[in-house]
Amino acid sequence: MKIAVVGTGYVGLVSGTCFSETGNHVTCIDIDEAKVAQLNSGKITIYEPGLEALFERNIRQHRLHFTTNISQGIEGAEVIFLALPTPPTEDGSADLKYVIQVAKEIGPLLQDYTVIVDKSTVPVGTAEKVRIEVSAHSKVPFDVVSNPEFLREGAAVDDFMKPDRVVVGTSSQRARKIMENLYAPLVRQGNPIIFMDELSAELTKYAANAFLATKITFMNEIANLCEKLGADVDSIRKGVGTDSRIGRRFLFAGIGYGGSCFPKDVQALAKSSEEVGYDFKILKSVMSTNKTQKLKLLERLKRHFNNNLSGKKIAIWGLSFKPYTDDIREAPSLDNISGLLDAGVNLSVYDPEALPSVKNIYGDKISYAEDEYDALEDADALLILTEWPVFRTPDFDVMSSKMKNKLVLDGRNLYEPSIMQELGFTYYSIGRNVINGK
Repeated sequence: MKIAVVGTGYVGLVSGTCFSETGNHVTCIDIDEAKVAQLNSGKITIYEPGLEALFERNIRQHRLHFTTNISQGIEGAEVIFLALPTPPTEDGSADLKYVIQVAKEIGPLLQDYTVIVDKSTVPVGTAEKVRIEVSAHSKVPFDVVSNPEFLREGAAVDDFMKPDRVVVGTSSQRARKIMENLYAPLVRQGNPIIFMDELSAELTKYAANAFLATKITFMNEIANLCEKLGADVDSIRKGVGTDSRIGRRFLFAGIGYGGSCFPKDVQALAKSSEEVGYDFKILKSVMSTNKTQKLKLLERLKRHFNNNLSGKKIAIWGLSFKPYTDDIREAPSLDNISGLLDAGVNLSVYDPEALPSVKNIYGDKISYAEDEYDALEDADALLILTEWPVFRTPDFDVMSSKMKNKLVLDGRNLYEPSIMQELGFTYYSIGRNVINGK
């Protein structure tokens, strides 16, 4: 099948590459000339485990192409995926200007029946808006389908190639058959392709992300209560997670969620609800709690040093919003870095992948370490903000020798408090007893 993907961001590049891996001929289109030139030279533009090998193989085998010319890119395509950014506006709603603009552009370029697929996360009703824009400029039949993505950064290739489910919103039998054929190689083990109407498909993506964000936030609230009562959130997580109605995933307490999806989607769903006169109270609470949770370690650090951080050297391990990605969008690290700089500290940071992205924001205001131990030199405290595997079993002797104060504030609960006590560290974590702390 010949496929076009408009947009080479995270979703577009993963989708285009993975579709080419199943034998389709895919052309990805983007207005960014420098990015397209880099992709055509065989250099991938995002970090995602497992993606680079597929990317290189399918370019070599001439199944994956890139262009800035939308007319050439969609020529002969049976399916056109719109994988465009939908950033939040000032009021929290999703900005559809890129989606609508491309819909206007492709309308007059269609030469035969085409399935146009909204792959971006878009508000309910977007498929109809796209249909109206395309139909105003097209003389050939087409269908607009909603096909939300459920890709986890750091596991996106597996999620795409072995999906739990594929959600397709369409009222057209012709479009349904094409989408069924397209996804058939990815669901051979029996995971479902779930067909529904376009509105329900659009809402499904928001509902899924909002529910997961709520689950994370609920557990963070339980962790905060544990600290007041002296209970242990890890024990509670195990007791709750073994209930099959709840499940084990997304129950780890921490310093809040970030990334490109959860914050934006929760905000957009709350705004969409407001626009139709529904007060979605849970989502408002989730957003408020998450904002506070991101700065939980910073507040503890201030209390530890009696609100006098000026001149202290603080080390940070982990900058990306989660491991296995270089994505720092809405990452808790950004809130903490800004707060620490405002407090007058000297910062030394390390992350396996996200250093360049953070450097683009903060420049020479902070120091960028070569490795995790380099960041600890003469540090008054260490903040752990991302649960990269390399941080899980560190050399505690090296840590002790390098740090001025053996003070660790762990926002991801990587270590056992009893072990940290034996090693002589002052150790703060989330929802567990403080070790040797004030």
